[in-house]
Amino acid sequence: MPRARRKMRRRRVARVAVGSAVMAGTAGAVHHHQAKKYARQDAEEQQELYEQEMEQEQYAPPPEQSPPPPAETTQGDDMIAQLERLGALRDQGVLTEEEFSAQKAKLLGM
Repeated sequence: MPRARRKMRRRRVARVAVGSAVMAGTAGAVHHHQAKKYARQDAEEQQELYEQEMEQEQYAPPPEQSPPPPAETTQGDDMIAQLERLGALRDQGVLTEEEFSAQKAKLLGM
């Protein structure tokens, strides 16, 4: 092969190689730019969601608090004491049997 032809062939190969390198570099730069753009958009969306949640928490009514459980021993003791007082009043003749029964039913929730 003559020398001139080999030179021409090398130039074509060099042009193709340089062109490929330029294209690869450009594609890499574009990819990097897009990745940064999408990351920024995601960060902005997350910030908006966070602000919305904080707004909702700020204006949300406080959670309902359940009443404390009833103290059964205190209520039971109190009920027994009241029944004993009613029985004593009945025994003393202050209450009739019907009044005693009505008060007892009321006290026991019947």
